[in-house]
Parts: sequence; C-alpha cells; structure tokens
Amino acid sequence: MNLNKELDNILKFDKIFSYQNKEKNIFLTKYFNLLTQFHYKKSKSYKKICDKFNYNLKKKYKISELPFLPVSIFKNLNLKSINDKDVSRIMYSSGTTGTKRSKIYLNINNSKNQMRALNKLFYEMEELNNQRLPMLIIDKNILSDNKNYFSASAAAVTGFSIFSSSRTYACNNDMSLNLEILKSFLKKYKGEKKLIFGLTSIRWENLLNNKKLKNIKLDFENSILLHGGGWKKLEKKKITNSFFKSKIKEMLNIDTTINYYGMIEQTGSIFFECKNCNNFITSIYSDIIIRDKYLNDIGFNKKGMIQLISVLPTSYPGHNILTEDVGMILGEDDCSCGKMGKRFKVYGRLKKSEVRGCSDAIS
Repeated sequence: MNLNKELDNILKFDKIFSYQNKEKNIFLTKYFNLLTQFHYKKSKSYKKICDKFNYNLKKKYKISELPFLPVSIFKNLNLKSINDKDVSRIMYSSGTTGTKRSKIYLNINNSKNQMRALNKLFYEMEELNNQRLPMLIIDKNILSDNKNYFSASAAAVTGFSIFSSSRTYACNNDMSLNLEILKSFLKKYKGEKKLIFGLTSIRWENLLNNKKLKNIKLDFENSILLHGGGWKKLEKKKITNSFFKSKIKEMLNIDTTINYYGMIEQTGSIFFECKNCNNFITSIYSDIIIRDKYLNDIGFNKKGMIQLISVLPTSYPGHNILTEDVGMILGEDDCSCGKMGKRFKVYGRLKKSEVRGCSDAIS
C-alpha cells in the first residue's frame, strides 16, 4: 500500500461529503494506520513518543486507538518526516510577543495537497456557486518578502485568495482601517457579489467595534463574509457567534456569514460552518473524536477536548492532534443539507489548555 498513491486517490474524490461515516471509516482506518507507520519510520522524535505509549508498528488499530499528539508539542519540538533539504516552507502559528509558536515543516508535495483539498472544500459551499469573487481582506498586507516562512494569518490569506478574482487589503500597516480603500472597494463592486475575509477578532475591532465608523454607514450588500480564528479574544468579551452574526447584519447589511474552523497544524483540512445546521461537518479528508479529561473517547452529545484527524500531513506528523478546544459531536450523516459526516460544534478553549505527557516522552 503506497501512501502517496492512496492520498492521491482520496484527493481525486469528487463528492467529498457523499460517503457515510461507516463507509468512510473503512478506508480511512486503513489509510491512517499507514500514515502513522510512515511517520513512525521517518521521524525519530515521533517514534520516541509512540514507543513511550506502546505503539506496535505491526498492529492494525482503530482510528480512535492510534497515538495522537497534543497541539502544544509543535511549539516545543521540530517535528518533521522529511529531510532538511526537502523543506520548502515553514508555517508558524499565531502568537503574542515572547510566546512560543508552532512550527510546521512542509515540502512541495504536502503544500500542493493542502491546496487541492482546500480547493474542493471551498467550492463545496453553495454560497459561492463555484465563482471567483473580488476579495476584501480586513487586514494589512501580511505576506512577507520571504515566501518560505508563513504566519497563520498569511497562510489563510494565501490559501483563500487563490479563489478570488482580485485582492484588496483594507488595513494600514498599523492595522488601522483605511477608510478610503474600503469605500473605493465598495463603490467599485457595488451590486456585485463579493467576498469579505479576515480573522474574526480583527473583523470585530476594525468593522464592528470601530469608533471612527460610528456615524458612517457602510453597505456591504451582496457580500459573503468568511471569517475564522481569533475567537479567543472575543470569548473574553463574551461575544458569541450568534451575536457576531447579528451585528454583521445590523451594521454592514451582510446576510451571508460563514465561520470556518481549522488550525495551522492541519492547514488545508478545514471545516466550514453549514448554513442549514450552523455546525461544522467532517469531510472525506477528516475525522473528529471528543475526549474527556482522562483522554477517553466519549462519543456523541458530550463536551470534551477536540481531537482532529487529517489525511493531509505527510511531511510532518500532524495527522492526529489533540487540540486545546472544547467541542461536541452532535450527529452523523443527518444534516438536512445532504452532506454526510459528523456534525460538531466548537465552544472555545480549555481553561487550562496545556495537555502534558507527550513532551516528556522524548526528554
């Protein structure tokens, strides 16, 4: 069983939400066992961790039984399954000054597969109707001169902007809103369908909570608002997803708001909020498990730690990650939109988010 061939077959699937989870589980179980074996052989650090938890290379595991890594481990270890000479890009998670950031090592093949998956996921959204739209980015131009080093924000902008017909940045270098650019964009594309994109917290501060816009009416009619990340800052202010959407409609006249969920550690394998059930739904590229504080798989309808599993990471062992987020699986293959997959909600970060154990395994 060839890993690259199997992944290539998965990425060729046209209907990425058309497989029932029981059916999907059969071939994903086979694939994730192969992927875990691959990283075990290619990454010395990952091997040490797996050995500490008695992983047996010859055993065939259920997906829920395979070893997983806490997301924080990527801040402390340089985990990769490729040679240094094959690293084509390093991606960094967001973080404040002085804090460690996750480092994700990609080769050309892994980057290409991320974009293939994102392309399929993006155009599955009915709201876009397979169109390339003018895109307004509520951020400064954050693409660095060195294209081999990407922040989480730059990676998101780069990933989504390839689906746009044009790209306009709405903020100055100090992150203040450039009102003239914003007005010019709205005037130029008045009446046309357009895409507004940015991190959730940046959207809030620059558009919804900006005192300079208090007496200015901005009409984003016929716009689609795509946002994700940055919820941690808004949680502290008690701003919920539903409240955010209501303010978007009230202040900017935007009817269509799409929240997405993902992480730099599994770029490309993201989740878009379903307009029918307002939940995230797993695709052919992903799976989700919810675990309690003792790391037991607790199934459906119980809150716990989100574990995300992605078919995409082949240049680094990021295919099976225990996140620092709290969520719940609400159903399976039962959304009225017709998409097959596990429906889940994300409720926020753990109060004490560091999951210990794996880092100690290689010390």
